[in-house]
Amino acid sequence: MKPILALFALLLSLPAAAAPLTIELDHSQKTWQTAELLKHPDAQTVQIIDDVSYKRTMTYRAVPLAALLPGLKPANHLQAVALDGFAAELAAAPLLEKNGARAWLAVEDPAHPWPPLAQGKPSAGPFYLVWTHPQAGHISPEQWPFQVSKFKQLQTVGERFPALLPDPKLAANDPINQGFALFQKNCLACHRLNGGGDAQMGPDLNVPYNPTEYFSGDFLKRYIRDPQSLRHWPQAKMPAFTASVLPDNELDLLVGYLRHMAGRKQQP
Repeated sequence: MKPILALFALLLSLPAAAAPLTIELDHSQKTWQTAELLKHPDAQTVQIIDDVSYKRTMTYRAVPLAALLPGLKPANHLQAVALDGFAAELAAAPLLEKNGARAWLAVEDPAHPWPPLAQGKPSAGPFYLVWTHPQAGHISPEQWPFQVSKFKQLQTVGERFPALLPDPKLAANDPINQGFALFQKNCLACHRLNGGGDAQMGPDLNVPYNPTEYFSGDFLKRYIRDPQSLRHWPQAKMPAFTASVLPDNELDLLVGYLRHMAGRKQQP
């Protein structure tokens, strides 16, 4: 067993390797290599305060993501696909902003690899979507995908996965529809619902049972706020959604959507 552990430790300590990043848009497709991105004319050094993944200030060589998305319009939709199966659903409008919250593609330099995310874990590379001034755009932690391998333009979540949609009779500004928007932003990167979604990390949140059906009282909200306070184990992956990330009124809307969907089960 010791030789295997030693080999694993050696692999983790090896320098980061150059990697490809694929960007698939409706009108174009391009694969960038690490070296190309590090030398991109718009690349610069950016400092990220309170980095979501590293929990401290980090400095990266990064390219404004908008510079890699030619022809993309604010009404479009992207998905960021990570090496571990995480699939972040991203509205294009915030990614194209040049003021306020701004999206950057951080590029890991093989000659200067980033630190591991935790002991025994890889780094956030080879590519990591980071934000400067995220508070200005109310950017959630799920909008910081790391270990990204691909960005691809897709139809909206509702168009691709109608099983996620609330009752169509509801008004567009109904609280349930507001909760659906928050579900897409905060949950869909890891979870499916009624079998709908591309994520592979977490369980389906409606079949066979919706969490509103087995968490009594305020325990579901407490679980979302701090999963480890209710179910503690070292391999847990679900992050805590603090009030600064998901204010109480938004948490209520999110739980309202889940409760509504408990009455709209569809088998995958």
